[in-house]
Amino acid sequence: MRTKLFTILFLAFLTSGLVSSQTYKTETLQQTIRSLRIRYVKETQSPTRPYLVLTNGCVDGTEPTNTLDISFDCMTHDLKQYSYTVYHLGYDYRKSDLQSLEYIQGFTTADITDYAYSNLTAEDYIHYRLTFPNEDMHLLKSGNYVLHVYEDGNPDNGVADICFQVVEPKVTISATVRANTDIEFNGRYQQLDMDINTQYLDYNNTDELTVIIQQNNRTDNQVINPHISYVEAKRLRYKNNSELIFEGGNEYRHFDSYSPYYAGYNVNRIRYGQGEYHAFLEADENRGVTANTDRTGAPYVFEPDMNGKWVVSKENSDYADTDAEYMNVHWHMPMPTPFFDGNVYVGGDLFNNQMTARNRMIYDNAQHCYYLIAPFKQGAYEYQYWFLRKGEKHATLLKLEGSHWQTENEYTVLIYYRPLGERYDQLIGLQRFSSVSSSSSM
Repeated sequence: MRTKLFTILFLAFLTSGLVSSQTYKTETLQQTIRSLRIRYVKETQSPTRPYLVLTNGCVDGTEPTNTLDISFDCMTHDLKQYSYTVYHLGYDYRKSDLQSLEYIQGFTTADITDYAYSNLTAEDYIHYRLTFPNEDMHLLKSGNYVLHVYEDGNPDNGVADICFQVVEPKVTISATVRANTDIEFNGRYQQLDMDINTQYLDYNNTDELTVIIQQNNRTDNQVINPHISYVEAKRLRYKNNSELIFEGGNEYRHFDSYSPYYAGYNVNRIRYGQGEYHAFLEADENRGVTANTDRTGAPYVFEPDMNGKWVVSKENSDYADTDAEYMNVHWHMPMPTPFFDGNVYVGGDLFNNQMTARNRMIYDNAQHCYYLIAPFKQGAYEYQYWFLRKGEKHATLLKLEGSHWQTENEYTVLIYYRPLGERYDQLIGLQRFSSVSSSSSM
């Protein structure tokens, strides 16, 4: 009997360990959920990748430019009962040791009551929306978070996860990106130099800090804790650091499907059949290093982009969230033979910058091309072709997009602080900046 009890307790311990080790990411958890979107309640310009700022120990949702607007569609007209809760996470997006009452003021769960039915669309759907924080739920700590949406009051019946950051600025960050890297001059790469001003941070040693650098919201090629070049009294300097060299890549490709009646930008044709719309994109050219003998691939051509973001839009409609149609988007890239050393993915915010079966392209031996079909709401979308070699975790743009030092990219620097004895990672610095200009944070 004692042995059986010990076995049960041991299995329970193992199970709890597995749950606590889960790494969260922004994603839909059911196939019927689409168009998961996070933005500010009041977008003042083009689409952003939002984060919240903790001031006076609280984020209460009273300021539209510091409040999140989260929405998604469920592909049915049967109303669902959706609720949500929020978990505090570490720098690695695993649950922290904080209890909910330590980082939430108010209720720890709430229902989603704002919804609207699609209007005369070929496919029925319900658009759900919530703002966060709100009058029922305020945040008290900085760091990473995930808002977990679930169905029928059961958190284990997850619908979607939305990750975001709350920063309490205690350091300032200045950074530049240069083409003259440690490995070549004006070629394929960009190198980041940066300074972290710690004048107002009372820390004991640099081991208490975690520094993360991301390019265009990607995590596959992010850099964690690069080597510090110089430690000064009130400043940490990262200069000539080979760890901070990124592929310049290429400007994002894009398409516009705002009309169901005629082809928009980069759309070859629109077809309707069996109750569904299909948007066939133009055949995409291989711009990578395999395209010709030039080491950077096809010549660089400047074209303004949003660094992988997307927006929902429909012609002659002020209510695209409920008026827009869903279309099966068809990508294809001609290729004489398939790659045997890796897989091709369509990358960007439209696939949450992840590489899964959902955005992995298939090679068609009869048509001699890579292709992908995936449903998306009418709008403007940006994407790239990523190549992931077998056994690697970091995708490369060199093979299909080429790489150029001139490419405009968005970089994000995140600074986490965890002093000795503390139970969570504070986010004390967050800065986004363009590779074509210098930047400094608050």
